[in-house]
Amino acid sequence: MILAIESSCDESALALFEPAAGLRREVISSQAEAHVRFGGVVPELASRMHLSALPLLLADYRSELAAVSTIAVTRGPGLLPCLSMGVSLARALALATGKPLVGVNHLRGHVHSPFIGLHAQNPAAFLAARADLLPHLGIIISGGNTLLVRLDTDLKVTVVARTVDDAAGEAFDKGAKLLGLPYPGGALIEQHAARGDVRKYVFPRGIPEKADLRMSFSGLKTALRYQLEKMSDAELAADLPDLCAGYQHAIIEQLVAKAGAALDRGAYRSVGLSGGVANNRTLRQRLTNVALQRGLPMLIAEPKHCGDNAGMIAFAAWADRGLPTGTAAAPAPSLTVEET
Repeated sequence: MILAIESSCDESALALFEPAAGLRREVISSQAEAHVRFGGVVPELASRMHLSALPLLLADYRSELAAVSTIAVTRGPGLLPCLSMGVSLARALALATGKPLVGVNHLRGHVHSPFIGLHAQNPAAFLAARADLLPHLGIIISGGNTLLVRLDTDLKVTVVARTVDDAAGEAFDKGAKLLGLPYPGGALIEQHAARGDVRKYVFPRGIPEKADLRMSFSGLKTALRYQLEKMSDAELAADLPDLCAGYQHAIIEQLVAKAGAALDRGAYRSVGLSGGVANNRTLRQRLTNVALQRGLPMLIAEPKHCGDNAGMIAFAAWADRGLPTGTAAAPAPSLTVEET
């Protein structure tokens, strides 16, 4: 059984995973309300809140520690003060219990998270079922990362495409701030967009050429700012749904186009979607259509495994290379998806 700890940003989380049964228990302590007044995550505040929350979460697992065979912890990428809190707790547990400690790449956790549901359906047959789905195109869309990656049969992860500037999730949150919506604003843009007309405000797509798989979202925020400068407060209030619809459409259209182009270039047997932005219902449906049009199964991480969570860290610790025997863990805030 694997006990996993996640503290890469503003979520304190623990999870227990048993290869023969799946995820047994998961708990998350969110800091979202504490960061609202700052309009984003404050690393120093986040790390102090991890320091308070993690021991309280661990107390609920005390009776199960004897059955734990491996301790896994997110080592990066993420905010260094936050990563350090989780790694410190994991090291202390490893020293106290004598159990091996495994440092897990947060992004590789996202890569594997769409497979958690497949494992839950039939744990005994999972490895064979996954083999039939590789090579796999993983689409990771979050506040800090926007990546298309290839998961090969040997579990090697290779970046196929990435954003050259802002992540799609950052574009959602910063766009929401420009529109006067509170942090985190991505979900609020989606809510307003459901009542809007995507044709009223047309925003530019970064790097529109199909031959170029790179993505860009910084210019989109600039275009929104210029549009808002031409509007009065009353016009903004009246047209908020249409602005959100057009802005969201520009982000999703770029993601869908790049994913489709990547699938047409490579030989894939499945597609996966994960990351916090993967909870956007329009995005989920559009990317599902992209996969189905090419006759490929679409695996989408469950909503609770889209954002930062310890369940995907525990699962990745096992699924990446089988049950680990022990790897040193040290905070690595700039870790890339290709690194372990």
